[in-house]
Amino acid sequence: MLELSFNQETVHKLLQASDKPLKAYNILFETQKLGIKSPTQVYRALDKLIELGKVHKIESKNAFVACSKINCSNQNSTFFLICDDCENIIELEDQKITDQLNKTCERYGSKYKNHTIEISGTCSNCN
Repeated sequence: MLELSFNQETVHKLLQASDKPLKAYNILFETQKLGIKSPTQVYRALDKLIELGKVHKIESKNAFVACSKINCSNQNSTFFLICDDCENIIELEDQKITDQLNKTCERYGSKYKNHTIEISGTCSNCN
């Protein structure tokens, strides 16, 4: 198993402890007292954590969340339900949708690489 650097571990633990997605500068603010001093350090840590499948970027919020799966298979196919009110995010896995997207790409002569689907709405707690 790959050992995380200090910065990667610090950023990952912060995201795991958060109940909402965090923007890079929020992460920097929270980790400065632990020794992470520049945005570059945060972005490098985030890039590696994303590569390892430990963190996902929520594009619509330009923010990051820790992966909720132990062995994430969603590095290329991510699905999120995002509550507009409380910002709760649920990570989903749906192989049927991934397979369908792959078939659609093949039908048009394109090679499937990855996707991120973000579904906005209201969670059951906020209904």
